[in-house]
This record gives sequence, C-alpha cells and structure tokens, in this order.
Amino acid sequence: MRTPYTFFLITFFLMAYYAVADPSSAANATEFIRSSCETTLYPELCYHSLSGYANAVQKDPARLASVAVGVSLSRATRMAIYLANLSRQVVADSVYNKWGQLTLLDPAKSLQGVDVNSLKADPAERLAILKYHPNDQDTVRRAYIQKGPCQPCNHNFSQTEMSGALRRFNFKWFNDYPDWLEYSDEDVHQRGGDVFSSRGFRSWNKKDRFGIHVGRPNSDHYKAKKKCEDLMRQSQSIQTVLDKQSSQAKMEYRIRLIASIKVVRFLLGQGMAFRGHDEGISSSNKGNFLELLRYHTEICDEDVATILRKAPKNNQLISSAVQKEIIRACAIETAKVIIKDLNSDYFSVLVHESRDVSCKEQMALVLRYVDRRRFVMERFIGILHVRDTSASSLKESIASLLAQHSLSVSYIRGQCYDGASNMQGQFNGLKALIQRENRFAHSVHCFSHQLQWTLVGISKKCDEVARVVNLVSAVLNVVGASFKRRDELRDAQILKVQKALEVGDLQTGRGQNQELGLARPSDTRWGSHFKSFVNFILLFDSIIDVLDTVGTDAESSDERWKARGFLDACLKFEFVFMLHFMKNILSITNELNAALQRKEQDIVNAMLLVGVVKKRLQTTRDTGWDSLIDDVSAFCFKHDIEIPRFDMLHHYCVEVFYKVIDWQLQELNNRFNEVTSDLLHGMACLSPSQSFANFDIEKIMRLAALYPDDFTEYDLVELRCQLENYIVDVGSEDIRFSSLNGIGDLSKKLVETKKYLVYSHVYRLIRFCLLLPVATASVERAFSAMKFIKTDLRNRMKDSFLNDCLITFKERDVFVCISDDDIMTTFQNMKTRRGQLD
Repeated sequence: MRTPYTFFLITFFLMAYYAVADPSSAANATEFIRSSCETTLYPELCYHSLSGYANAVQKDPARLASVAVGVSLSRATRMAIYLANLSRQVVADSVYNKWGQLTLLDPAKSLQGVDVNSLKADPAERLAILKYHPNDQDTVRRAYIQKGPCQPCNHNFSQTEMSGALRRFNFKWFNDYPDWLEYSDEDVHQRGGDVFSSRGFRSWNKKDRFGIHVGRPNSDHYKAKKKCEDLMRQSQSIQTVLDKQSSQAKMEYRIRLIASIKVVRFLLGQGMAFRGHDEGISSSNKGNFLELLRYHTEICDEDVATILRKAPKNNQLISSAVQKEIIRACAIETAKVIIKDLNSDYFSVLVHESRDVSCKEQMALVLRYVDRRRFVMERFIGILHVRDTSASSLKESIASLLAQHSLSVSYIRGQCYDGASNMQGQFNGLKALIQRENRFAHSVHCFSHQLQWTLVGISKKCDEVARVVNLVSAVLNVVGASFKRRDELRDAQILKVQKALEVGDLQTGRGQNQELGLARPSDTRWGSHFKSFVNFILLFDSIIDVLDTVGTDAESSDERWKARGFLDACLKFEFVFMLHFMKNILSITNELNAALQRKEQDIVNAMLLVGVVKKRLQTTRDTGWDSLIDDVSAFCFKHDIEIPRFDMLHHYCVEVFYKVIDWQLQELNNRFNEVTSDLLHGMACLSPSQSFANFDIEKIMRLAALYPDDFTEYDLVELRCQLENYIVDVGSEDIRFSSLNGIGDLSKKLVETKKYLVYSHVYRLIRFCLLLPVATASVERAFSAMKFIKTDLRNRMKDSFLNDCLITFKERDVFVCISDDDIMTTFQNMKTRRGQLD
C-alpha cells in the first residue's frame, strides 16, 4: 500500500541528487550542504538531516548524493517498520468507506460483540453498518435480516400535500414487497449501499417507482437480494468453503446441536441455572447443563452416545457462549410466535416496574390482544432495565421494545398501570405521554390495585380498622420472629387438630387439615389481609399459647412486656369483633380480587363484578349485623373472652359496623371512577347478560365516536344500521345467544356462527371492549417468575440473558410448541458456524 510517507522520502532523495549540480557557490562544506538544500522542497529538513555528514561530504557532489541516498534509505527502513506496526492498530480500529478512504471508528464501538437485542428497528435510528467493527458487521446484518424489515402496518402514517391533495403511505404496499420495504416517519440519512435512496421515498402518488427500483433480475436490487441470501446461507461463507465437511460430519454436528438444544429447553422450562461453580474435569458437579447433557448421553442410543463423547474439542457446543446463543434463539422464536399470533392487530399494554435481587429497576411489558381464535390473550414480550424511571424515559423504553417486534405505539388501544405518579400522572405521566401520541390508547387504573387501596383508605379513616390491621401484623411478627416460636406454633396446631379429630369435630381426608402458615399482610400484596385474618382466626389458640410462652420465657424484658401487651389486646372483645368483621368484609372483596386477576377477564364483566360487590356490602349493612354478633359471641364464649353490655354492642353497631361499610362503599365509588365514564357505559351496552338488557344504540354510537380513526363517517352510518339488525337477530331471533355470560363469550359465539362477517363494525367494537385491560396481574406474575429465575445465587445475570430466560419461562405454553428445527435454524443464522447443517 502506498503511503504519503514513502512518497515524501522518494521525492526528498531525487531533489537532493539534483541539488548538488552547482557547487561553486559554497565556501565550505557546511555552506555547500546548506546551499544545496535550498533548492529542495524542504530545505530545513534537508539541511538538518545532512549537516552532520559535512566532514565526509566536503565539497564533493557525488559524496553528497551518496550520503543523501543512505540517509533516505535508513529513514525509509525505520518508517516502514513503524508503518507496519501502526497499520495493525489502525486496521483494528478503522474501515474503508465506499470511496476507499480510511475512516476511524469510535473507540467505544471498536470492541467485538454487539447486543443484537438493542439494535434499532426504525431505519432512521439505525447506526450505519460500516460504523460497526468489521468483525461485527456480518453479525449485525444477520440480526437485521432475522428481525425482518420495519413494517408498522398499524401505524398512523403522516400525510403530505401533493398536487393539492393529502397523500400518505399505504400499508398494503407491505404485502406487495414484504421482504425489503421499510417505513420510518423520520428522514433516513443513510448512504447508498445500505438503502436505495439516501433520503428515503415520499412520492406516495407514484407507487410504480417501487417496481422501477426492483427492476429486472440483473438489477442492483436483485443483486443485493442475492447477496443477502448468500449471507444467510452458511454454505456460501468463506469459512464453510474452507472447512468443507462430509455428510457424516454434518450429521454428527446436528446430533450434538440437538442434544444441547434439548438440555437448554428443559432448563429454560424449569427456570433452572445453567452454569456450575466448578466445571473442571475433576469436578463432581459441573452444573445443571453439563450434568444433564452427561445424563442424556448415558440414556441415548450407543451410536449417538459415541458421537457425543467423541465430539471435537473445538466444536462440542457446550460452552457458555453457545448456551446463551441457543437461549437467545429460543427467545427469538417464542417472541416470533407471539407476534405472529397478534397478526398485526390492535393491542393493549400492561406495564409495571419492580426491583430485582441485584437492585436494578426492571420494567416488564405485557401485550393484551385477541388472537386468531378470538380468545383474549395476555403475553409477556420482554423486560428492560430502566436507569431512569421518569415518564418520558419509560415511554421511550416501551416504544423501543415495541419497535423491536415491528409494533407501533399508534396501534395501542388500551393501557393499564398501577397508581404511581410517573404512570398515572394526568399531565406528564406515562399514560398522558402515550395519549398525546395516540389519543385512542384509553387508560385504566388497575382494578386490583384500586381494590387493595380501599382497605388502606378505610384504615386511614377508622381507628378501629387501623388498630386491628397493625395488631395482626405485629403479633405475626412476634410469633414468627424465630424458628423456635414457629416450632411451638406448629406443635400447638398439631395438638389442636389431634384433639379435634378425637372428639369428632374434624374429619380426615385427602387435602384436609393442612398446616397453616403465617401470611403477613402488605398494602401492596393483593388479598394478603384477608388471608392473614382468616389464618389468625383459625390459629387463634396456638397464637395465644405462643404469646403466653414468650411473655413468660423470653430473655429480654422488652420482648416479655411486648408479648404480654399483645396477649391482653388479643383477648379483648374489641379485637375479636374487628377481626371477624373485617374478615367478612374482605371475603366479599376477595372474590372480586380473584376474578380480576384472570387473564380472560374483560372490562365490562369487571364493572358488573364491582356492582355485585357494592350490592353485597349493602346487603351486609342491612341484614348482616345479627349473624356477625352471633359468630363473635360464640368465639368469645369458646375462648373465655368477656362480652360487653348491650349499650356497648349498640356502639359497635352504629359507630363501627355501619360506618365502616359506608366508608367501604364510598371508597369503591371514588376509586372505580372509570365505571362512570362514557367509554365504559358504551361498552356495558354491548354486554349479552340478561338477553342484552343494557343494549342502547345511542350510547354505543357515542362509544364508536371515540375511535374516529377506526370509524369514518360512512362507517358510523353503517354501524347504526348494523346495530338495529344486530339486536333483533341476537337478542330475540337466534337462541344461541340467549345464555351468554360476557363479552368474551359473545365474541366467540359471533365467530362460531360467522355473524362477525355480517356485523363487522359491531364486532370491531366488541374487540375494543376485550382489549381494554382490567388488572396488571400478568405483569405481577412476570416479576414473580423473575424472582424465581434471578436469585441470590444468580444475581449477576446480564439484562439480555435475563430477558431471554424470562420470555421462555413465562410463556412456556408457547415455547413447548416450537420445534427444534426452528431453533437450530435461528441459531445457525446468528453467525457463521464452524459446524454445518444439511
């Protein structure tokens, strides 16, 4: 390679040779050299390099030329060595662009290894391929090819005025060019070679230009497509050609790869760790992956076992890097099935944050959609480590995660969050930011979260409720503070059960008389208070015995006095009354809480369940006092607790019983304010309950008006006509619709009877009802799974590895249906492999 340095040295030699032709002007050797160098391009450099040889040169031009040649060759040799060393470093940190110019890369991006999960899907946000490290460029290309082109079918495409008319991109063009056409709202400033246009294409009225770009089979488009296919085809790679393998070698590689995939699938499905503390040859326990692979080798056929045992040292497919790549392939295929099941349709997002075991703030995202079978599905698609929990940062993270799966924020039709201000903020919260971009993304505050906080609201208003909640929590902390006290509680419980069995109060049978635990209540754990109160009542005798023992035998006086104080408080009528009263109240709301956490629960049925709870609370207020006081009196008589006079009972009835129920009803009305919105009123009119008793055309029309992008003026006219025929058909004529329970059953029945084709606009509204989420229970389950996977012993998992493990573990029903061949294909296409498949 010619360099400017070599060119300079050659020029210097030639100029020095011709400069000595006239020596008559020099008075001495030094002046002779100076005057000779004056005629060169760089006189100062020439004189500085040759003046040290004045004695040898004297005034002889031939000697001066000889010295100049020697100095030039010496400097050239040293420069060649320096350039050789420098070129190694430069090549490692630079690339040549399309014009042959040397371009230095960003040192921070010169390291090998790219997180393909973080690659931007939007063409405008992508980093040019040439800016990646040369060893990573093919990996990035393969990752983008596997992701597929960015084709947001359900995006709100911006309009451009052309010839007096507004034009926009037509998403149906994706069907004509499914493998290469991409869309981005932003200007695409990519150089030719990555895209066919440096600034993108906006001539929406000239679709024929796409065909012109494709051209004939020998066009640049087809040549680029052929190169893309060759890149993904392992047999075309240079390494594959050099490592030409026989059919026997390919078969052995497939067997080893299948064995590793089967082991990985088992460990992912069980949420187990892969690596061992010591995986050396002398280790007796090399970790789950290697030990399970060894067991698999022992139980398989002898021929297969021989292949696995005699695998080449450099192609065993058991390294940690290979394990993670197989896991990544499993996660890619799982997410691919979920996105395919979504079928480019509308969806809702359920988002929540939680801290993992390594104190990283993680954000989980669940999609709620109606699948091709018309069932409501809630699928987990990813978890992200968020360093900033502000609403704007969370919104960017959600948009980025959706873009990785070619989904758009504009197709969100529902949001569900907890009550955090960064989520539910009216002006700058996450829901507000998404609604600014998509006004049809209607938000619902998690019903289960609101229900839980009704108890917290009552505790702040009523001292008696706050007192019993705090006392139960404190007693459970004292009783469960040590293993010795827990053993005493367990022994007392066993003794009580044995006595009850002897006298015939209990019956034996499978699943009966199980040991009860101490469930501590928490303001953020749904249903925990109800379980705590029930267990406290059932274990009352055992808890009293343990408190009595602690109050007598505890080492410190503080513990003794604390236990005695709790014991005295538990043996009072006020505590027993409030314990039973709150148990009865929470038993009503607990049924609602359990119903809200079902994945298939729809918003209309949830509204009905809230109404049922209100009616039951009102019935309890009107007729529940007598039964409550009878239960409390029987409990006090059994445990020798004094019952107060009648005037005191009147105080509990008026000042506690009635007031707490009234406050509970008030909290339900205040927190479930969505029930009074026009959106949910319109959805309630579509409910098939009681033979469509709530059907109201005007309210349904107002509901459709809330989705102007989905219902044009002409569609609204058609919708009214369809509604008039629809209510006559399904409401009275067709008996198959007479016994439906909810919107979900109605949707399935419309598809089953093919009526969804007749009443297409009505069915679209029903789908919007199903999309609106009710609770964030699915996201909470994802965090429960995260705690199972990322434990104290695995607290250094990378975020991408955690995401891949969590997707496959949480969506096991999808993962088990993926074939090994699909996983192998994805694994092979990640990069050029040493081994080859047929």
